[in-house]
Amino acid sequence: MLKDFNKECPTVNDIASKKGPVDQWQIAAFARRRPRVQIPTGPHLFCIVFPREGKRKDINTLFAFRNSMNLINKDVVSIKDFSNKEIGHVLNVAEKMIPVAQGAKKSEMLKGKLLANLFFEPSTRTRLSFETAMKRLGGKVIGFDSSKGTSIEKGENIADTVRVVSGYSDLIVIRHPYEGSARLAAEFSKVPIINAGDGAGRHPTQCLLDLFTIRKEKGAIENQHVGLLGDLKYGRTTHSLASVLARMGAKLTCIAPQELQLPKEIIEECQERGTEPKLMNRLEDEIKNLDVLYVTRIQKERFPDPAEYKRIMSYYRIDKEVLGRGKKDLIVMHPLPRITEIASEVDSLPQAVYFKQAFNGVPVRMALLALILGGIK
Repeated sequence: MLKDFNKECPTVNDIASKKGPVDQWQIAAFARRRPRVQIPTGPHLFCIVFPREGKRKDINTLFAFRNSMNLINKDVVSIKDFSNKEIGHVLNVAEKMIPVAQGAKKSEMLKGKLLANLFFEPSTRTRLSFETAMKRLGGKVIGFDSSKGTSIEKGENIADTVRVVSGYSDLIVIRHPYEGSARLAAEFSKVPIINAGDGAGRHPTQCLLDLFTIRKEKGAIENQHVGLLGDLKYGRTTHSLASVLARMGAKLTCIAPQELQLPKEIIEECQERGTEPKLMNRLEDEIKNLDVLYVTRIQKERFPDPAEYKRIMSYYRIDKEVLGRGKKDLIVMHPLPRITEIASEVDSLPQAVYFKQAFNGVPVRMALLALILGGIK
């Protein structure tokens, strides 16, 4: 335990001026009067939280254990913003949300709350599942699914758009083609930001629903052998998923052409968490060992060279014959949309769980909305 809390923890002024023992801390972000500090993992370390503008101004700092599970007003920019225990808490809440997500039960826990969906890129499942999640909990939704017809076309920047919309809503979900855009949005928003995908960067809520699906179908995440297949370079879902699977004790095999293999920085993140990803380019050599096969499409919209996309797009194809070489209890996942990488004949097989996976986005996002907006703790 920290013997002398006041002496060992830096003050607000220490952090702001970067004086004192701040080398022990990682400064996550400074956003005007609400900086946040992310503390290295440890059993007895503290996290300093600065309240959002306009909330509890009577206190300057709030000291809380990392395992407090208080996700109220939390930005969701990267899965790295969550501890393993917090992830487990979200998944447990999501499990309880399933009857409401299915319409079997009613809930008004977010009645009077307003969600703003700002989608600068096309989306079906993510956008509609957030809308469904909010409405199933009694809330309402505003927003747009394209920058067409908005002030963005007039030259308005993302910071101004977020400033304005945060005055209209209680929470913003944003998808944008540029990596880092969600983190930037969080700096200018008065309300919590959820990253629904920032270019080839991160997609934390997809990662949470993927973890939920693995746990629900396999009973656990730890010790599962997960194969990531396809476009691992541009596919943002695999970036978040690989990193968190590593720290949750899963075994990882990355199967992709060399030019689409998992980025070096993601591999290093996995190594730092004690997992050495196995890199391969042939599924046939590994499918017999896998518990989970996570398939991704080749990301045409992120390919700089159309000719290169055409050459690689049919590199892998999952069909009955391929799955016949795997374990009987292997599950096949896909963040969707699929193009040609999974044959339609697979849909009726017991291994195919990708449509269940898509539905799981609703209870998982319901859990996040409820926890962030205070509907549940």
